[in-house]
Amino acid sequence: MNIKNHNEVGHWVQGLIETDNLHAFYVSRYWLRLRAEVLLEFKNECQHCKARGFYKRADTVHHVQYVRKYPRLALSKVYIFGGKEYKNLIPLCHACHEEVHGYRQKEKKKPLTEERW
Repeated sequence: MNIKNHNEVGHWVQGLIETDNLHAFYVSRYWLRLRAEVLLEFKNECQHCKARGFYKRADTVHHVQYVRKYPRLALSKVYIFGGKEYKNLIPLCHACHEEVHGYRQKEKKKPLTEERW
């Protein structure tokens, strides 16, 4: 397969979604190359952890514009909204990626007991 533009990407990815084979996208040479490129550009740093002031190695590249909702942007580093360019692919650690998708809630710090020493 030779992908030349967003429409071709969208058609290919939409077909994978419809056949319940999106895994084929995530193991494709197109995605694996782009994923490696994005991780390298961001020095393998989780961007959410970095914004919070600490370092954690990124092991995931998150699509800001979800692949299932915007298949034509599946291989796009950026997207345009309201005339402004935004990053579409962001390196995250596993915990931050789960948090972004709502799989994991932020832990709220509570005292061990109600007593105040």
